[in-house]
Amino acid sequence: MKHVMRKSFFIFLAAVIMAFSIAIQPLSAQASEVDLEAESAILVDANTGKILFAKNADKLFPPASMTKMMTEYLVWESVEKGQISWDTTTQISDYPYSISADSTFSGIGLKQAKDYKVKDLYHAMAINSDNAATIALAELIAGSEGEFVKLMNKKGEEMGLPDFEFVNSTGIENESLGDNHPKGTDPNGVNYLSAKSAALLAYHLIHDFPKALDISSKPTVKFDGKELRNLNWMLKHDKTNFKEFYYEGVDGLKTGFTDLAGYTFTGTAKKGDRRLISVVMKTKSEAKRFEQTAKLLDYGFQKFENTEIFPAGYQLEDKSSIPVNKGKKDDVSISLAESVSLPIKPDEKDLYEITYTLDKEKLNKDGQLTAPIKKGEKIGTAQITYKADNDYGYITKDSNSTVDVVTDTSVEKSNWFMLTIGAIGDFFVDLFHTVVDWIKGLF
Repeated sequence: MKHVMRKSFFIFLAAVIMAFSIAIQPLSAQASEVDLEAESAILVDANTGKILFAKNADKLFPPASMTKMMTEYLVWESVEKGQISWDTTTQISDYPYSISADSTFSGIGLKQAKDYKVKDLYHAMAINSDNAATIALAELIAGSEGEFVKLMNKKGEEMGLPDFEFVNSTGIENESLGDNHPKGTDPNGVNYLSAKSAALLAYHLIHDFPKALDISSKPTVKFDGKELRNLNWMLKHDKTNFKEFYYEGVDGLKTGFTDLAGYTFTGTAKKGDRRLISVVMKTKSEAKRFEQTAKLLDYGFQKFENTEIFPAGYQLEDKSSIPVNKGKKDDVSISLAESVSLPIKPDEKDLYEITYTLDKEKLNKDGQLTAPIKKGEKIGTAQITYKADNDYGYITKDSNSTVDVVTDTSVEKSNWFMLTIGAIGDFFVDLFHTVVDWIKGLF
């Protein structure tokens, strides 16, 4: 009987200890978990570039038609540079025509010997993910898809995409293209993106060309007398079977599917002054990619709030001023040039800290600024760091994790007389120390 009671007591004690240990876990550790049915995923705050969640985000996967985000970007860029216009017309060559005529590629039935406007081909690509329209645009811009692929990879480097490889403009595996695979690429080549790279590509697309969202947000569009339906089920469609996937604020961006890639989706949504970018890769069904995206967006909008962490004029207690050489004042006050606001969890404000890095070129060998000094003069940067373990960092190098450190007041240069007196004083002080050291050396 005593053995049974003792055993029951220890079971009870173990349960209490377990419950207590769970209760005292940092809220960030508990709340940061998002149970996703996707091989890879990422969630990014589009305003700051701060990564809010990541799962295998650096791992390369075939993006399928999410590839077309790069093609979209290069179309917008070509229009901006005046190389083409939205009303520029082009005809369909044999290669994209063969793709459009092949039912396995789900084409919209482009015709040869017919003029198509860039605007219409772009709509077919961005809204209905049409492969032939994509290839036609690539050929128009670069002369051939092979040359266009070079532009894609060059632009990826310029954007700073960390992990990527483009071998065609559409996201189809080259093997499926047969002899039509782009010149200069591997006949068995496959496009690859990490979730982080896909999110950064989307970040550049919507920041550099925000009007792209005016198109990606359209549930349907007319093309050559036919209605094309957007493959993004999270938009406000009128079809009953799509309505369960509607998510308020979603206005983009690009779906993708091949047998190799699985079902992928780069989404973006805006609520109030906040915009999020999400990526899910290699999910198991059309529905799953949207369900998992909704989980990510819910997590981002519900768990994070835009919060001012450090106000403009904030000073570190141990670095509130810096000594001044040759000035009418001995030191000058320094602080943050502007406030720092980030999307954070409400209970985590105290987990952010700030450190200064002063510009060595502004300081003399004694670590002093030299007068004259202007008010608001930049003398370094402040780095904002997150002290918890689950810091995913930022998707962009130019992020809100740094802010300028500036002088709060001006300091005039001391007049020549005072500088001379000071120099004479310094001379005799140095001379005195030299004599003292010499005398000490005699004994």
